[in-house]
Amino acid sequence: MSSIAQSVQVHIDPTEDEDADGVDIGKKHKLGHLRVDMQGNVTFKRLPITQLVEALQLGIQYTVGGLQAKAAHDVLYQDFLTVEIIHFPKEGTKTTPAHHFNDFTIRSYAPVAFRHFRELFNIKPDEFLYSICKPLRELKNPGASGSLFYLTSDDEFILKTVQKKEAEFLKCLLPGYYMNVTQNPRTLLPKFFGLYCYQGDNKNIRITVMNNLIPSYLQMHETYDLKGSTYRRRANSAERRKDSPTWKDLDFMERHPDGLLLDVETYNALAKTVQRDCRVLESFRIMDYSFLIGVHHVGASTESGGDRATANLMLTPSEQTSVQPKRMMYSTPMDTIQVEFDEHNKPDDHLVKSGGIPARTAQGQRLLLYVGIIDILQSYHIRKKLEHTFKSVLTDGNQISVTNPSFYSERFQRFLFSTVFKKATPNLSENPISLRESPVKRRSRLSKMLQTPEPDKEIIQTPTIMRNTRDGANTSPMARRSFEITPFHLHQSAARYLNLLLVE
Repeated sequence: MSSIAQSVQVHIDPTEDEDADGVDIGKKHKLGHLRVDMQGNVTFKRLPITQLVEALQLGIQYTVGGLQAKAAHDVLYQDFLTVEIIHFPKEGTKTTPAHHFNDFTIRSYAPVAFRHFRELFNIKPDEFLYSICKPLRELKNPGASGSLFYLTSDDEFILKTVQKKEAEFLKCLLPGYYMNVTQNPRTLLPKFFGLYCYQGDNKNIRITVMNNLIPSYLQMHETYDLKGSTYRRRANSAERRKDSPTWKDLDFMERHPDGLLLDVETYNALAKTVQRDCRVLESFRIMDYSFLIGVHHVGASTESGGDRATANLMLTPSEQTSVQPKRMMYSTPMDTIQVEFDEHNKPDDHLVKSGGIPARTAQGQRLLLYVGIIDILQSYHIRKKLEHTFKSVLTDGNQISVTNPSFYSERFQRFLFSTVFKKATPNLSENPISLRESPVKRRSRLSKMLQTPEPDKEIIQTPTIMRNTRDGANTSPMARRSFEITPFHLHQSAARYLNLLLVE
């Protein structure tokens, strides 16, 4: 297989990080299982990442392709427990090709169940393989866990390494997750489309395939990872030095003290979606999840030439003419929250295509928001309970991240919809240049206001007699005579005035 992941370039910085929150990969030359040697070569569990990616692509190609030869059937409970094992010897077999790596094995967990997940979101097998098996782009922000993140070239999927306990929890979660996704496909929760394990060279590396939340064709001017907690919830110095840092709760409160303004319909729809998703997470005893927000400043000028340039930054020349909507159903925030708009105040076409949620800052800066709930594979087990008890001794237990799922859910929603998101004031939402309305739609709406209702036709034909009551001594005969004005004349005058406004 010729597709090779792009190499990683990690900046080795010997500067000590004064903040205790987070780990600087440059300080220890490693973060979790991710290591970088002095020559810049990157390994994961001491396995070259190029070998890991190519082997995984080969394994997914065979396990997904093999499912197409099997008859489809309804998902049974045993399908969640099935593990498909495919061996790939170096010299090849009758069904597997030869390769230049050491022998390895790919384990595919619950392949039939994940096939139903993909079908539910209109992901066809050939399209899924086309996305996965093309060269992948590595996201160079591994986060605190040291996980590997890969993005498919079409912006559809994320491949992420997960820990053994997270993979085991996801396997236990699958039956309930399947029931929830089937009943409610419009969710901000992660959408899982596959769980695999690479086994080779005495290594076990588990990888999950998920939907991508943040589009790469738009520049994200701000990114936030929010939990509703204030205890040590500030980006550390290593994170702040990055070109695109991920800010946290206290950073958001400093940068946006007045929050982000949403119109009433969007605010209510987003709150309803988050409330429903948090109820699901609470039922699974899940906590310590985050709300990811990518913020794009509409109209912000850049060195590349503004929004059009940033939108085309990651695209090939043949793709730069227009940004195509995603193939996956319910893949954008606007699709997910299912906002009901008034007829005269529907989103513009370019907003529908991008999928971002329109918003404003308190200063009037127009924004597009890309949001989702992430890191949901953390259950409130004995280890987390002990962590909560220990941290409660050091600070207020209500402010730390790890806490009871019910309280976590309540605090999470309260922070989002009282501090982060706020309803736009009536004066702002009624402004002719509203959160969503473009000049073209504004002209259309005002033009409709000029149209005469059918019941008023009879009134137009009835003249109103108006007589000049001024003293005629200093007026001409023309000024002293009576004249007739109809409502139609008044309507024409108002129309001329509004047309002048539209032209301006």
